[in-house]
Amino acid sequence: MATDLSALRAQLDSENVDVVRLVFADILGITRSKDLLVSQLEKTKSPAFCQGVWVTTTQGGVLDGHEIMSTGLPDLITELDPSTVTMLPWEPGVAFVIADALNPDGTASELSPRGILRRVIEQYTELGLTPVVGPELEFYIANVTEEGWERAIHRTGRVYTTGAWVDPDGTFLHLLRMLDQMDIGVFAGNHEFSPSQYEINLWHSEAMDAADRSFLFKTAVKDIVAREGKLATFLGKPWTDEGGSGFHLHLSVVDADGNNLMHGDDGELSPLAHELIAGIVHNAAALSAVTNPTVNAYKRLGPDTLAPYRANWGHDNRSAMLRVPPERGAGTRLEIRLGDGAANPYLLTAAILAAGLDGIRHNRMAPAPCVGWAYEDAAAAVLPTTLEEALDALGGNDAMRAILGAPIVDVFMMLKRDEVERYRAATTDHTTRDVTRWELDEYISDY
Repeated sequence: MATDLSALRAQLDSENVDVVRLVFADILGITRSKDLLVSQLEKTKSPAFCQGVWVTTTQGGVLDGHEIMSTGLPDLITELDPSTVTMLPWEPGVAFVIADALNPDGTASELSPRGILRRVIEQYTELGLTPVVGPELEFYIANVTEEGWERAIHRTGRVYTTGAWVDPDGTFLHLLRMLDQMDIGVFAGNHEFSPSQYEINLWHSEAMDAADRSFLFKTAVKDIVAREGKLATFLGKPWTDEGGSGFHLHLSVVDADGNNLMHGDDGELSPLAHELIAGIVHNAAALSAVTNPTVNAYKRLGPDTLAPYRANWGHDNRSAMLRVPPERGAGTRLEIRLGDGAANPYLLTAAILAAGLDGIRHNRMAPAPCVGWAYEDAAAAVLPTTLEEALDALGGNDAMRAILGAPIVDVFMMLKRDEVERYRAATTDHTTRDVTRWELDEYISDY
């Protein structure tokens, strides 16, 4: 049903908003936007963008995926979702509104990340299931220098701390307050393991709402910190000498009445939970391409990194790819630790749900949980060690392709193979674990 623009204008007028910032995520996860004057909202109707946005690289190159260039770069149209109106407390009079990106005839786009997630959720709905997601993201705050970027703090050993010790300019505290006023489910934050690395916690909710909030969260963090003259980056591994930033996803499934279906009466995991685990572990190699979508991401992964290395799972084991937290009852859930901070929230969520759905449909059997230091779990396959390996796995995975849709998989892979080719052309040692200047120039500002 089309958005009632008159009602939306009245709502925005009542909240003293005169500019609405239409936002949506492209395939790379970059925020695309247009500022609309609320006074002209009814006339604006369905703001159009060029479909070239789906095939534009981080460096501005335009590729010919899904025949977009060869058909003359046609339009896409957008439809505002009034339920996503979010005030910008750091920019009075302006509000975010997430838009759905549609084909020119108003049908669902095969390339819209938000639309892809909706497609996967609908497949759960057909089974009487509702996925619930809790996002958990880490990021760095860096000073902008003439040479590029520099961490604001260099002292190690300050994990789980707050205050001037780890926030000397008050940037993080200001950020936390602004996010609170957005009302997007932020409830806590702290300095993380590495110097100048932070984590902010968001409440869980149904998958689409959680992905929307994650998208707005990432967009807002970068904007707020930029206004302080600094850089916030969710890039997975921006510094060679320090740890990476993850995008963990807590996942549970409920029925139509909101009852958690992840546990049995005996306090153990339910068969459904085991099928979800089995699907995620079975499809982990292909899943890696979407959850770790940059050349840089694979320098975060590896043995003894507190990031995943093998396709395994364990009970309350943070060295495993998939951790089952100890809570039971309504709190029973899976924590998928594979994601990189640079991942597109919609595609990351959709891909994890797709892998789990494959486990449900095929009644897959989960392997035995790993015990102890999961990096030494020789029974589990090693995850892809490069983006190229992960893309090969995704390209050969029929289940993920069918659930997500062939068009989005093909265009995603085209964009990412282009990144791999440009990285290989620009660097002499393609196997180095050091973060190269190419990666920073390619990714750090956008992610």
